[in-house]
Amino acid sequence: MVASVLALAVAFLLGASSYGVDRGAAAASPAAEGVEVAYGSTIKLMHEKTKHRLHSHDVPYGSGSGQQSVTGFPEVDDSNSYWIVRPSPDSSAKQGDAIETGSIIRLQHMRTRKWLHSHLHASPLSGNLEVSCFGGDGQSDTGDYWRLEIEGGGKVWKQDQKVRLRHVDTGGYLHSHNKKYNRLGGGQQEVCGVREKRAENIWLAAEGVYLPVNKSK
Repeated sequence: MVASVLALAVAFLLGASSYGVDRGAAAASPAAEGVEVAYGSTIKLMHEKTKHRLHSHDVPYGSGSGQQSVTGFPEVDDSNSYWIVRPSPDSSAKQGDAIETGSIIRLQHMRTRKWLHSHLHASPLSGNLEVSCFGGDGQSDTGDYWRLEIEGGGKVWKQDQKVRLRHVDTGGYLHSHNKKYNRLGGGQQEVCGVREKRAENIWLAAEGVYLPVNKSK
């Protein structure tokens, strides 16, 4: 039942996006704040400082790795800002399980099916660690692993809760700032990795399709 509900919701979002409008944003939002984020949920991540959403699209970087670019997007209604929360392949976690602080997660871009990825290539605007999208269904490596760090002593990831995502291989925190791309429209800004904890490392789970959390183990 849970899988069928998620499939219908994701199909609705994809269908709406073909018209260039994310009609699913309001419909996909949970009814109340503080909903737990479960594996298999399809969410948007909002950068706390700038309110941009973590975003990707089938446009490669013109430097560095040349992989699919990742940016911060200022508009809420955009279907290229949805990410599916997955466990690492060697985890015993399953769809619907709650996600505790310290867990290693992967984020799969809903539209292109590629994974949020990082490595030692320099980011285009600031020269920090590049963050890209790479791989796909059946193709994933440790460059796609991010450790969840919940701010303020929380134990389980919830919507609207401040979190950091630290890349396992490089130690860089998922980061954004107001450095804008000239060649990309819509005021898109750089997303990169930074090894220091900063205010610009903080993200919140925002709009999305939140799966019910499994209550029994």
